[in-house]
Amino acid sequence: MVNLTFDKHTSAQYNAELEEARNHLMEMGGIVEQQIEVAFKSLVDVDSEMANQAIKMDKDVNKMELKIDNETTQILAKRHPAASDLRFIIAVSKTVNDLERIGDEAVKIAQQALELADEGSGPQGYVELRHIGDKVREMVQASLDSFARLDTDTAFEVMQQDKVIDLEYNTAIRTLVTKMMEDPRTITRALNVLWSLRALERIGDHAQNIAENVIYLVKGKDVRHKKLSKVEETLNKK
Repeated sequence: MVNLTFDKHTSAQYNAELEEARNHLMEMGGIVEQQIEVAFKSLVDVDSEMANQAIKMDKDVNKMELKIDNETTQILAKRHPAASDLRFIIAVSKTVNDLERIGDEAVKIAQQALELADEGSGPQGYVELRHIGDKVREMVQASLDSFARLDTDTAFEVMQQDKVIDLEYNTAIRTLVTKMMEDPRTITRALNVLWSLRALERIGDHAQNIAENVIYLVKGKDVRHKKLSKVEETLNKK
């Protein structure tokens, strides 16, 4: 874990504003984690009630996005933050955007669950779906934990895991395509799984973005689009 010392402020109100933005970000992250869990379970169990619950939760996610956006905008306008404070506000703003997008992907998964429920059948490719779903949820949790603790080691692990998820996603898609070609009767259900896998893969991408935000916040370095070896070099520099 890396400790980060933020700028010291004579204004207690300024410190409170920064802490409030951080707390609301963590609150939003908790809602999104729950939304993913409910959406994924609705898909695996083909539970339309849970699917609708996950979709409704998106309103709470959107409300939190607007609240935090307003808070960070007010801080920028009133406080003119610099140095680590400015990096913090930027990292919060980017992370909020990624969390909102994760919520959107969770909605897509819930919508696939509703379609499966209408068809009265469970998803094909359950093993691959369950495995990737579990891994992606772990990534989101780890990325938020790394933000809360300013832990660049955990953030880097999330980035490494995203590469693994991408490989497993591509393998699962090839398997589904093969099944559809061998048995056209499976096409509809296989497509439900395919779009769900796509949503999970995108959630993994957003978790990686959050991890990159953590590294930017702590190290002051933009590691987007960089190879993992280069990111590791950045983290090892004192």
